[in-house]
Amino acid sequence: MSGQLKEVRERIKSVKSTQQITKAMKMVSASKLRKAQQGIVQLRPYADRLNKMLVNILSNLEGDADTVFKKERGEDKIAIVVVTSNKGLCGAFNSNVIKAAVAKIKNDYWTQYEAGNVTIIPIGRKGFEFFQKNYKKATIIDDHVFLVNDLTYENVEQAALVAMDGFREGQFDKVFAAYGRFKNAAMQFPEMVQFLPVKKLELKGKAVKRKADYIFEPSKHDLLQELVPSILKTTFKKFVLDTHASEHGARMTAMDSATENAQEMLNELKINYNKARQEAITKELSEIVGGAAALGG
Repeated sequence: MSGQLKEVRERIKSVKSTQQITKAMKMVSASKLRKAQQGIVQLRPYADRLNKMLVNILSNLEGDADTVFKKERGEDKIAIVVVTSNKGLCGAFNSNVIKAAVAKIKNDYWTQYEAGNVTIIPIGRKGFEFFQKNYKKATIIDDHVFLVNDLTYENVEQAALVAMDGFREGQFDKVFAAYGRFKNAAMQFPEMVQFLPVKKLELKGKAVKRKADYIFEPSKHDLLQELVPSILKTTFKKFVLDTHASEHGARMTAMDSATENAQEMLNELKINYNKARQEAITKELSEIVGGAAALGG
């Protein structure tokens, strides 16, 4: 019986230790989430408006003004930017983003993958490790795996240029991005979007012309050379910041659930401990009473 009590005490000690860790991780993620959430909340309206303006402008280009980033090609060479976190313990967040990328390859571009014409640009160690292990025929560009450790504009710009330069130079015919879209601390959604070429405006599935009320100064051609890459880099940063905020929201939620589960386990272990202790005391009392009765007899 003493051995059983000792085992339960050790389990209680272990669970309490784990609970302290999950509480600490929840607090750390909550602290980081505030800053990450502020970043994406401030950037998203700006990035979305710029992207709408970009689509509008490129859908209404006339004459010799043009940009390579709107040119439609075939679908022989595909690149997918997969934005995940470096660390785990954030529920199904990373696996959901990875599943979105895997579904895109399996459903739409399996022939290209088998031919070795799918390139993965991982941002975040979890995505990098998955595709490196499971998709041997894909080309992995691992220059910016640990970008999430330093999310300065300069670093994000360099990662964006990998996709943009690859498309410009014809290495990729299409570039997609799989990332985690942040809604709130409890809700994050995996997203798969086409990054390049920039899609034209569509209405009921058909491309349409819509009058763009813009005045270009300096010339349309000169402005496009600066404006389009700048907007694309901002859009790319939105992918990264969205995922960054989603990671901390998912981890905070996961650690909160783990803390609650640990508390439930503690309550159950304490009940079992008290029952075992009561049985031990009852047994000892029975032995004492039995011994006294035998002496008295």
